[in-house]
Amino acid sequence: MDKVLEKILSGRSDSNIDFSDLMKLLKNAGFRLRVKGDHHIYTKDGIVEIINIQPKGAKAKPYQVRQIRNIFVKYQLGE
Repeated sequence: MDKVLEKILSGRSDSNIDFSDLMKLLKNAGFRLRVKGDHHIYTKDGIVEIINIQPKGAKAKPYQVRQIRNIFVKYQLGE
C-alpha cells in the first residue's frame, strides 16, 4: 500500500489510481466506510472532512484523488 500512497502524494498520476487501491488505502489509514449506491463515504475521528468517492470504471476520479492527497498532507497521515 506504500506504493499507492507514494503515487498519490507525488501527484503525477491522479488519473491512473485504481479505485480498489484507493479504498484499501483509506481503510488501512483507519477510515470507516459507509456505502450509499455507488458513493463510498469515509469518515475518521479527528478528521473534519468527509471523503465521498465514486469509481469511474475501475479507476478513481482524479479530482477525488487530489482531495484525498490534500487530506493526507493536511493531517500528516501515512507517515
